[in-house]
Amino acid sequence: MPVTTIDTTTALVLIDLQNAVVGRPATPLTGTEVVARAVELADAFRDHGAPVVLVRVTARADRSDAAPGRTEIPRPPGPLPAGWDVIVDDLAGHPGDINVAKRTWGAFYGTDLDLQLRRRGVTQVVLAGIATSIGVESTARAAYEHGYNVTLVTDAMADLDAEAHRNSVERIFPLLGESATTAEIIDLLATTRA
Repeated sequence: MPVTTIDTTTALVLIDLQNAVVGRPATPLTGTEVVARAVELADAFRDHGAPVVLVRVTARADRSDAAPGRTEIPRPPGPLPAGWDVIVDDLAGHPGDINVAKRTWGAFYGTDLDLQLRRRGVTQVVLAGIATSIGVESTARAAYEHGYNVTLVTDAMADLDAEAHRNSVERIFPLLGESATTAEIIDLLATTRA
């Protein structure tokens, strides 16, 4: 369903736009293209006085605090490189932004994201980032479960796998909220009172 409105208390939540993630091969957009659209969105939200949340996945270099559990795909061996979890320069450095560090796929579990949003009276989250089927989808599911209106900016996200991206956008996201383009969100934001 195309986006119908922007609530007066809406926050932009950008998922995993950090050095190690943005540098990986992605589809249908490159990490650089996703960041460029995220910058447009973040600038519009900041100009509107609306919260911008920068979420990054992190862990200790030795991964000793990473999410536990057995998986069929093992974690890469060795320590994590320095700076892998730093938000990209194009988005970092804005003192009013909310920074959230997570250790799992979604941005709600084990973080203060819900508290940060509720303190500000946020009723809607606009989501973008990498990877569509992992961090973005997990966060969208949790936002929906927490009772937020969810809007997904589908031209400001990418995935490591084309079919996984398509499945999220076409099958999962319509169950969780509304979809929009970067331009649609910026246009709606311009007509919404803060």
